[in-house]
Amino acid sequence: MTPGPQNAITDIHGLKVGHAQDNALKSGVTVLTAETPFTASVSVQGGAPGTRETELLAPDKSVAQVDALVLAGGSAYGLDACSGVVAGLRAQGRGFRVGNAIIPLVPGAIIFDLLSGGNKDWTDTPYPTLGRAAFEAATDHTDIGTIGAGTGAMTAMMKGGLGTASLTLGNGITVGALVAANPMGSVTTPGDRHFWAAPFEVDGEFGGLGPDPTTGLGRSLDSRKLTAMLERANTTIAIVATDATLDKAQCQRVAIAAHDGIARACVPAHSPGDGDLVFSVSISAKPLTSPQDLTLIGHAAAVCLSRAIARGVFAATPAPDDLLPTWSQLNAQT
Repeated sequence: MTPGPQNAITDIHGLKVGHAQDNALKSGVTVLTAETPFTASVSVQGGAPGTRETELLAPDKSVAQVDALVLAGGSAYGLDACSGVVAGLRAQGRGFRVGNAIIPLVPGAIIFDLLSGGNKDWTDTPYPTLGRAAFEAATDHTDIGTIGAGTGAMTAMMKGGLGTASLTLGNGITVGALVAANPMGSVTTPGDRHFWAAPFEVDGEFGGLGPDPTTGLGRSLDSRKLTAMLERANTTIAIVATDATLDKAQCQRVAIAAHDGIARACVPAHSPGDGDLVFSVSISAKPLTSPQDLTLIGHAAAVCLSRAIARGVFAATPAPDDLLPTWSQLNAQT
């Protein structure tokens, strides 16, 4: 398995990612879409999720494909970002057709960043506008760090961020991940230097420091974040995708497997206060050729997700009124 040319979910041909953020608000939106509808499912493992239209992604539901997926800040307010994406799709004449009606299908999920600093004293929610802007900004590449849905993200000990990673398997299938990392848990071991995801790093993509050589890790759950804000201000939301041809049930199985990537990169993960969620996408370009292909795709999705979480935090940049430092600030003198 080797990273694609961009080491990004947009290495999967046909997928586009767009971001919009308001730096004064310290929040934003990230949208994944494509020129045509795509198959998708979801797995929710956190205890406090915030979602829109995820139930229709269950394998037993009749909707086969969707038009876009949204990752947003803003907690419940951020779910309105989906409405902005729906408006953008409708303006392009895209969506599920029932007679003369057009119904864009846009599931979404949110992180809690309402206490991450920034001016949250709005009159009209800004998220529909941010959602529309992110949709219209979608391209076949993506930046990482303090951008889009990762703008206001924080981990236990430092700023979070928006990350992505990809792998191309030996059979030619590509797998990618896109994540807004805002967990209750830490993404680095005690000392703020080594990433929990270090065993899965490729080519020094988040510092090349390797695993922490210390033993007995994981027994302390110190958190600057809990000191700065409420315990429920958490969640890691992600999209994993592949160009393999998968149905909704197979997509759901990949989403379940990908949650291992969160658990490997965030300690603890899937807590009662986290809304950890993974969407899984197939653009159905390459047929499966072996019974083992689905296992490999799920494994690659988990590895990509671990790497994407670390990359997003590693790339986070400082901004005025931040409540927590970035990884680079904490390690500037080491």
